[in-house]
Amino acid sequence: MRFDHYGKGIAKGMALTLKHALTRSNITVRYPEEKLHNSRRIRGPELVWDPERCTVCATCAKACPQGNITIVSSIGPDNKYVPERFEIDHGRCMFDGLCVEACPFEALHMGREYERGTYRRGSLVENKEQLEASDVRHPSAYFRPEFEAEIPEQTLLVNRQIRGTKTRRRGWLSP
Repeated sequence: MRFDHYGKGIAKGMALTLKHALTRSNITVRYPEEKLHNSRRIRGPELVWDPERCTVCATCAKACPQGNITIVSSIGPDNKYVPERFEIDHGRCMFDGLCVEACPFEALHMGREYERGTYRRGSLVENKEQLEASDVRHPSAYFRPEFEAEIPEQTLLVNRQIRGTKTRRRGWLSP
């Protein structure tokens, strides 16, 4: 048996790997201290609710294929419906965005946050106070392009550039 062609292929592959390992710029970050901005149209695992725009029509709850949205309304002042209870179970949600697309008054948005790890399943059920926009919870531009101007640009991959390094035609990084 001849093993000449096996050894040459491994040597060529290792040479290519070493070439790119030595010429690429470092694209890793120190994660807890430095965080990357993700895509502007990310469908993060959270929903952001705007109570001023919500008319409690429950269209989002009807559009959810798993029934994760619970809405209970009551008649408030001026004979207008107000949400008495608005809950979303993020533990069962598949974040498909159907509830966001179904909302006729644009009161529900996908969020930008992606760190949702928790030790208790019960903490994934969020009520109306937790779903409102805050300094931590921001809407994404998914299905809402009017938010794109206020969202920072993606830091890992922007216009075919990775952290300041331009890419070639086939996608390989240039030195």
